[in-house]
Amino acid sequence: MKFLKLLFLSSLFLTVFQSYSQIKVDQITYKIHDHYITTTIGYPVTGTFMSEGKKEPIVQLNPDGSGIFQFEDLTKENIVWGIECTEEGVPTFKEGFNSATYTFWYRDKNKEDWNYTQFSIHFNKKKMFIMGERMKDYEDYNEMQKQYSK
Repeated sequence: MKFLKLLFLSSLFLTVFQSYSQIKVDQITYKIHDHYITTTIGYPVTGTFMSEGKKEPIVQLNPDGSGIFQFEDLTKENIVWGIECTEEGVPTFKEGFNSATYTFWYRDKNKEDWNYTQFSIHFNKKKMFIMGERMKDYEDYNEMQKQYSK
């Protein structure tokens, strides 16, 4: 009887652990091509992006893949977003000198057509950019983990 309880609890634990440890990947179609997107890339992508010295327009990215895209005329659009990745959830990017460039996908929450733009991370400056102009500062998870493990 104890063995069955232990077996049940172990399998329950492994199932829960495995389901929470996997990165969520969504498949989207742009024109006739399938792409895969995720909101998890190993850096703190979520938050508010704005042009330097301005409070608006903004891009707000939420952890659940929702957000707000505000246009230059200050109209707002509720969006669904993600960053391109492989089918397994590995982010695809182009490495630059102290930077990485990703494809940022978004669409109006009430429409089916996807749009894309550039998302970049500049490691030395600790800044992230959407469309090259809207930015936010960030803390590097990897550096924080190194500091805490010392």
